Amino acid sequence: MTLATLSEVLRPCLRDGTAVAGLVVLGWEDARAFVAAAEAEARPVILQAGPGCRAHMPLEVLGAMFRSLGQAASVPVVAHLDHGEDLAVCLRAIDAGFTSVMYDGSALPLAENIARTAEIAKRAQAQGVSVEAELGYVGYHQGAASVGTKAEEVAQFWAETGVDALAVSVGNSHLMTQSGAEVDWARLAAIQAAAPDLALVLHGGSGLAPDLRRQIVRQTSVCKVNIGTELRMAFGQALRAAVLQTPERFDRNQLLSETIAPLTLAARAAMRSLS
Repeated sequence: MTLATLSEVLRPCLRDGTAVAGLVVLGWEDARAFVAAAEAEARPVILQAGPGCRAHMPLEVLGAMFRSLGQAASVPVVAHLDHGEDLAVCLRAIDAGFTSVMYDGSALPLAENIARTAEIAKRAQAQGVSVEAELGYVGYHQGAASVGTKAEEVAQFWAETGVDALAVSVGNSHLMTQSGAEVDWARLAAIQAAAPDLALVLHGGSGLAPDLRRQIVRQTSVCKVNIGTELRMAFGQALRAAVLQTPERFDRNQLLSETIAPLTLAARAAMRSLS
């Protein structure tokens, strides 16, 4: 296979009761591990460049890295911009070769979120790039509180923006280090009823226990689950083990290479929880 758009990998999920993992990338080692995991599981994968990653590495470098990995992969790989702040960063990502962009207007009033998202969707989809948006607000563990997605706004938002996927707030939260989130099933069901053919996205997947993830994707139209924190924790544990095993080592390539196998295993487990 090769590079794919978000729409291409999510549409089958609406029919088969699975979801694709949106895996948060911070560098070469995790991106490589995530593609290896996807190949081992024979599943597509979405490589995501969020704000933290973009502060560390230019979009153009990330785009080239994602494309290189995708073009060599045996499974579909989506090069995805996560939490794009505005039209400018979304257009930069498109120019850098990303196949999918998320515009995050979740903190804006509904009308403004719709207007900005619609403009980005028009520009991106004209170039064959998929678009994800967010309605409601997915908060942060021990940080900004979530605001639940209003089901009565979903159909209007989709009709007026034409996005390919919609991130919703139904009890999920970013940056959870333990899987203690509880899903508001009634809200999720109402959202799905309002737009039954729309691919839904859950951010903050690390806060959802694996069995709960599996139940969600089998019973709803959630087709994409973002997973970052649990994989960053796996990376940290593997790196600490490598450093402590031989404290006199200083070659970063040697040390970082020892994170790839543990990260691959962790990513495989995450993917299996979505099928």
